[in-house]
Amino acid sequence: MLEIKGLSKTYGNKVRALDGVDLSIPKGMFGLLGPNGAGKSTLMRTIATLQAPDEGSLTFGDIDILKDPQALRATLGYLPQDFGVYPRMSARAMLDHLAVLKGISNGKQRKDVVTGLLEQTNLAQHANKAVASFSGGMRQRFGIAQALLGDPQLIIVDEPTAGLDPEERNRFHNLLSEIGENVVVILSTHIVEDVSDLCPNMAILNGGKIVAKGSPGELIAQMEGKVWARTIAKSELAGLRSQYNIISERLTVGQVRIHVVSDANPGEGFEPIQADLEDVYFSTIRQGRPAAAAAA
Repeated sequence: MLEIKGLSKTYGNKVRALDGVDLSIPKGMFGLLGPNGAGKSTLMRTIATLQAPDEGSLTFGDIDILKDPQALRATLGYLPQDFGVYPRMSARAMLDHLAVLKGISNGKQRKDVVTGLLEQTNLAQHANKAVASFSGGMRQRFGIAQALLGDPQLIIVDEPTAGLDPEERNRFHNLLSEIGENVVVILSTHIVEDVSDLCPNMAILNGGKIVAKGSPGELIAQMEGKVWARTIAKSELAGLRSQYNIISERLTVGQVRIHVVSDANPGEGFEPIQADLEDVYFSTIRQGRPAAAAAA
C-alpha cells in the first residue's frame, strides 16, 4: 500500500503544483486522471524520489520514502513521459546495461531476465534493433520492459498511451493489465478511456488537489439520473452556455451534442442518458475551474 498524506509542492514561480494531496493506493492498477497542468507529473516525480515535497509524508509498506529514498528506488519501476536512449544501442544491449545499473550482476541471470522481458513486451523479434529506431508504441513497450527490471513492487507510468495508434494502445493496455495483477501500478493520464478500461480504483487531480476518488463505478453511480443530452445547432451553443451547466460539447456533422448536469430535467428537448466516466471527469474538472481561477 502506498500512503500519501498532506503532500504539497510549490515551485519558485509561485505555482502550487500540489496542494495537500491525500491518497491510499492499494495493489493493482490505480488511475490518476487529470488535465495537462493538473500536477500529475509533479506527483509522480515526487513519489519516484526525483524531487522533494515542501510538506507531507510518503510511505510504501514499511518504507518512509522521504527519509529513505534509496529503499524505495530498489523496488520502483518508472516510465516517465519522456525517457532517453543511447541512439546506437540495441534493445537487448540497452536492457542489459540498465539491468547492470539495477544491480543484476550475474551474467546468466541478467541474460535470462532481459530475454524474458523482451518476450513479455513482445519485442523479442526486435531485440537487435536500435531502440532509437522504434515506433512510439515499441518505445513505450521498451519503457515498460526497463521499468520491470528488478521485480519492482511499485510501478509508475506517466502518460504512457499518448500518441499511440489504437492497435498499440490495446497492446499496451493488455500489458499493463497483466503487470497490475501482482503489484501497485499508478497510471497517470489525461485519457479517460485508459482509466475506464484498466483501473478498479482512481482519483481525479485538478489544480494540485484531489477533487474526486473511488472506483469508476462508484463515481459514475453518483451521477445517476443527473446527466442530460441534447443535439443543437452550432449557432445555439453560445446562448445555451449561459443557461445550463454544460459539461461537454461534441461537434458532429455541423451540429453539437451537449451534455448537461442537472438534478431535474432541464426541458427544452433534453433527454436523460446513462452517465459514464467521461461525464464524471468533465463535471468534476468544470467544478474546479472557478476555484482554480480565483486562486490564480
